[in-house]
Amino acid sequence: MKRVLIIDDSDAIRRQVAQVLRPAGYDVLEAADGVEGMAVIRSAALSLILCDINMPRMSGLEMLSDLGPLPHSVIVMLTTEAQPALIRKARELGAVGWIVKPFKADLLIAAVNKLTAPLSLAS
Repeated sequence: MKRVLIIDDSDAIRRQVAQVLRPAGYDVLEAADGVEGMAVIRSAALSLILCDINMPRMSGLEMLSDLGPLPHSVIVMLTTEAQPALIRKARELGAVGWIVKPFKADLLIAAVNKLTAPLSLAS
Protein backbone atom coordinates (compact mmCIF):
# COMPACT_ATOMS: atom_id res chain seq x y z
CA MET A 1 0.00 0.00 0.00
CA LYS A 2 1.25 3.47 -0.86
CA ARG A 3 1.74 5.78 2.12
CA VAL A 4 1.04 9.52 1.94
CA LEU A 5 1.99 12.11 4.56
CA ILE A 6 -0.17 15.22 4.88
CA ILE A 7 1.64 18.14 6.55
CA ASP A 8 -0.73 21.01 7.30
CA ASP A 9 -1.49 23.07 10.40
CA SER A 10 -5.22 22.89 9.64
CA ASP A 11 -6.95 19.86 11.19
CA ALA A 12 -9.80 20.37 8.70
CA ILE A 13 -7.49 20.20 5.66
CA ARG A 14 -5.70 17.11 6.96
CA ARG A 15 -9.07 15.48 7.60
CA GLN A 16 -10.38 16.42 4.12
CA VAL A 17 -7.30 15.07 2.36
CA ALA A 18 -7.39 11.85 4.40
CA GLN A 19 -11.10 11.39 3.64
CA VAL A 20 -10.29 11.62 -0.08
CA LEU A 21 -7.16 9.44 -0.14
CA ARG A 22 -8.01 6.62 2.29
CA PRO A 23 -10.96 5.30 0.23
CA ALA A 24 -8.70 5.48 -2.84
CA GLY A 25 -6.38 2.94 -1.19
CA TYR A 26 -3.74 5.13 0.44
CA ASP A 27 -2.34 4.76 3.95
CA VAL A 28 -2.42 8.34 5.25
CA LEU A 29 -0.19 9.79 7.97
CA GLU A 30 -0.58 13.31 9.34
CA ALA A 31 1.63 16.06 10.76
CA ALA A 32 0.63 19.53 11.98
CA ASP A 33 3.77 21.41 10.90
CA GLY A 34 7.24 21.02 9.42
CA VAL A 35 8.77 19.86 12.71
CA GLU A 36 6.28 16.99 13.05
CA GLY A 37 6.58 16.33 9.32
CA MET A 38 10.35 15.93 9.55
CA ALA A 39 9.94 13.39 12.36
CA VAL A 40 7.47 11.33 10.32
CA ILE A 41 9.60 11.52 7.17
CA ARG A 42 12.61 10.23 9.09
CA SER A 43 10.65 7.33 10.61
CA ALA A 44 8.35 6.09 7.82
CA ALA A 45 8.65 4.96 4.23
CA LEU A 46 6.52 7.36 2.18
CA SER A 47 5.38 7.41 -1.43
CA LEU A 48 4.20 11.02 -1.42
CA ILE A 49 4.25 14.06 0.84
CA LEU A 50 1.57 16.77 0.60
CA CYS A 51 2.86 19.86 2.39
CA ASP A 52 1.46 23.29 3.18
CA ILE A 53 3.68 26.38 2.94
CA ASN A 54 2.52 28.55 5.86
CA MET A 55 2.74 26.70 9.17
CA PRO A 56 3.91 27.53 12.70
CA ARG A 57 7.27 26.35 14.04
CA MET A 58 8.59 25.33 10.58
CA SER A 59 7.14 26.31 7.21
CA GLY A 60 6.93 23.97 4.26
CA LEU A 61 9.82 25.70 2.49
CA GLU A 62 12.00 25.59 5.62
CA MET A 63 11.26 21.89 5.92
CA LEU A 64 12.15 21.24 2.26
CA SER A 65 15.39 23.15 2.70
CA ASP A 66 16.34 21.10 5.78
CA LEU A 67 15.35 17.77 4.20
CA GLY A 68 17.42 17.81 1.05
CA PRO A 69 16.68 15.24 -1.68
CA LEU A 70 14.30 12.38 -0.88
CA PRO A 71 15.00 9.58 -3.36
CA HIS A 72 11.91 7.49 -2.59
CA SER A 73 9.28 10.19 -1.95
CA VAL A 74 7.52 12.71 -4.14
CA ILE A 75 6.76 16.12 -2.59
CA VAL A 76 3.75 18.20 -3.63
CA MET A 77 2.87 21.52 -2.07
CA LEU A 78 -0.82 21.85 -1.08
CA THR A 79 -1.38 25.48 -0.17
CA THR A 80 -3.47 28.61 -0.61
CA GLU A 81 -0.40 30.38 -2.02
CA ALA A 82 -0.02 30.76 -5.79
CA GLN A 83 2.90 33.17 -6.08
CA PRO A 84 5.30 32.22 -8.90
CA ALA A 85 8.34 32.98 -6.72
CA LEU A 86 7.16 30.52 -4.04
CA ILE A 87 6.42 27.85 -6.64
CA ARG A 88 9.87 28.31 -8.17
CA LYS A 89 11.55 28.12 -4.73
CA ALA A 90 9.63 24.96 -3.81
CA ARG A 91 10.69 23.31 -7.10
CA GLU A 92 14.31 24.31 -6.46
CA LEU A 93 14.03 22.59 -3.07
CA GLY A 94 12.63 19.37 -4.52
CA ALA A 95 8.84 19.74 -4.81
CA VAL A 96 7.46 18.28 -8.06
CA GLY A 97 3.96 19.71 -7.91
CA TRP A 98 1.76 22.49 -6.57
CA ILE A 99 -1.95 22.19 -5.72
CA VAL A 100 -3.88 25.28 -4.65
CA LYS A 101 -6.50 24.96 -1.89
CA PRO A 102 -9.37 24.51 -1.96
CA PHE A 103 -8.79 21.35 -3.98
CA LYS A 104 -11.19 19.15 -5.93
CA ALA A 105 -11.22 15.57 -4.65
CA ASP A 106 -11.12 13.91 -8.07
CA LEU A 107 -8.19 16.07 -9.20
CA LEU A 108 -6.28 15.36 -5.99
CA ILE A 109 -6.73 11.60 -6.41
CA ALA A 110 -5.69 11.81 -10.07
CA ALA A 111 -2.56 13.77 -9.19
CA VAL A 112 -1.58 11.44 -6.34
CA ASN A 113 -2.21 8.36 -8.50
CA LYS A 114 -0.09 9.78 -11.31
CA LEU A 115 2.77 10.86 -9.06
CA THR A 116 2.95 7.59 -7.13
CA ALA A 117 2.52 5.26 -10.12
CA PRO A 118 6.22 5.15 -11.08
CA LEU A 119 7.11 4.40 -7.46
CA SER A 120 4.83 1.38 -7.34
CA LEU A 121 6.41 0.01 -10.54
CA ALA A 122 9.88 0.24 -9.01
CA SER A 123 8.87 -1.60 -5.81
